[in-house]
Amino acid sequence: MTAVPTVRVALGVAALLVGLTACSSSAGGSPTTSPASSASPRPSSTARLTIVQPANGSVVHGSTVELRLRLQGAKIVPATTQDIRPDRGHIHVILDGQLISMNYQLQNAIPDVTPGPHLLQAEFVASDHAPFDPRVIAVTSFEVKP
Repeated sequence: MTAVPTVRVALGVAALLVGLTACSSSAGGSPTTSPASSASPRPSSTARLTIVQPANGSVVHGSTVELRLRLQGAKIVPATTQDIRPDRGHIHVILDGQLISMNYQLQNAIPDVTPGPHLLQAEFVASDHAPFDPRVIAVTSFEVKP
């Protein structure tokens, strides 16, 4: 008789973890919808993304880091939709493993970056906030000095 409640608890915990994972990617905004199903593959993108600034291995003086990106083969769009196109999306900016912004432009400032080495990733994602397959990611490392 205890097998049924145990299975229900396990399924409930699994559903909770899936829900938390889907919501955590929205960085404090409204929860996003995950892809329709794991059976349907994610589309590939025509985009190529490059981090122009900060350059890999560069030293940034001060706590504000200027971010400049180059996007080729795609366009940034602000609307969130389930109508996914391989040449439409926006940029997720990840600093040291933490999502810090969802950008709808190719240039902005990252404030309050602490001194020391950092890893910066920028990812062009689909309009539903999920990644393309393969992922469109640019990576750079830099150091901040006061």
